[in-house]
Amino acid sequence: MRLFGTDGIRGVANKSPMTPFHIVKVGGALANYFKKTKSHRPKILIGKDTRLSGYMLESSLAAGITAMGGDVLLVGPMPTPGIAFLTKNINADAGVVISASHNPYMDNGIKVFNSEGMKLSDSAEKEIEKIALSANIHHLLPVSSRIGKNVRVDDALGRYIVFLKNSLPRDFSLEGMKVTLDCANGATYKIAPMIFNELRAEVKAVGVSPDGININKNCGSLYPEKLANMVLKERSNAGFAFDGDGDRLIAVDEKGHVVSGDEIIAVVSNFLKEQKQLKNNFVVGTVMSNYGLRKYFEQKGIRSSMTRVGDKYVLEEMHKRGAVIGGEDSGHIIFLNHHSTGDGLLTALQLISVMKHTKKKLSELRKVMKRYPQVLINLPVGKRADFKKVPELKKAYDEASLKLAGRGRVLIRYSGTQLLLRIMVEGPSHKEITKIAEDLTKIFKKKLS
Repeated sequence: MRLFGTDGIRGVANKSPMTPFHIVKVGGALANYFKKTKSHRPKILIGKDTRLSGYMLESSLAAGITAMGGDVLLVGPMPTPGIAFLTKNINADAGVVISASHNPYMDNGIKVFNSEGMKLSDSAEKEIEKIALSANIHHLLPVSSRIGKNVRVDDALGRYIVFLKNSLPRDFSLEGMKVTLDCANGATYKIAPMIFNELRAEVKAVGVSPDGININKNCGSLYPEKLANMVLKERSNAGFAFDGDGDRLIAVDEKGHVVSGDEIIAVVSNFLKEQKQLKNNFVVGTVMSNYGLRKYFEQKGIRSSMTRVGDKYVLEEMHKRGAVIGGEDSGHIIFLNHHSTGDGLLTALQLISVMKHTKKKLSELRKVMKRYPQVLINLPVGKRADFKKVPELKKAYDEASLKLAGRGRVLIRYSGTQLLLRIMVEGPSHKEITKIAEDLTKIFKKKLS
């Protein structure tokens, strides 16, 4: 059994591994790991989104940590990037987020940040996993006088708001602008309207009434069409849709057109280049980045590289290349001058800052990149076989790729969290790429289902 996947531990609440019994051991393993690596009583920050199971898992995680002799700092509902920031700001040894991001309420997960607000290394995850999955960890428990305690951090939201404001120019104001927010009934439900109101914008917000089960339900960044209709109705300058844990952003321009993560990257990187602030003239994307983003980089003379899917890999590449911006089409965007992880609120502020500085509407700014039509089919599979080692599948993939050579591309990959094969095709004609994607799906379904 494995606990850590591509983005922490993930599963259905009250089913292995997201049960109180497993999570108590995970908490104990975390405390034990940081106690050994830090050589002192570990201090671990815990935040969560608004899922019903968050209460149960928060208590279980805290119980495991304190039983192993660690102290717990509780901040309650807080965006994932807020936990990454606070971990370093409060000088904690680690930060934990209880969230399943954009998934429905019945799912939940655990992400861990180190003291620098960075995702844990693969080797650290393996060591924690080994302890958590061992048959007996009772022998690691300290004597009763060394049991830890829980403390609530009352000013967590204020600290994070100050951090976000500090990413903007001095005396930055949105007075005279109207923004519409969709907070997905998730972790941004309180802080997003607060910060835009403090910046003097006129704010219309939905998805701000979490009840434990409505997180991401027909709202947020997965359903931007709802926000688009509201932007038109309210005549807003822009709309911003967050996901359940607040680490991604999808925007909407004043004409009601959805602005994807790749388009946001293009708009902001173009502005940074014009301001001579695009460090090393380099931007990092992923293999899922739209073909139009690659063409934009070519046209602007911007160097780029594409990593595996996952902001952890984007961040590693950004450090390697000395880049200050990178991210994913899904809206996970990292501004390394300000933060070490994808942050939906920070992204929204950087985007609207470009609008203010250039005095241009978002519909005009987004024209810098032409988005290519894309078809994505998620095919349930019975196993994760290397399709390039299956002659019939490799032939189908090679032929499809050849058809689109120089005009588009084909990407086939497995989901990191589900037993799904993702078949993505991009090209100039929606009709053409739909046929290619459907033909590939039929062939792959026969061999892998």
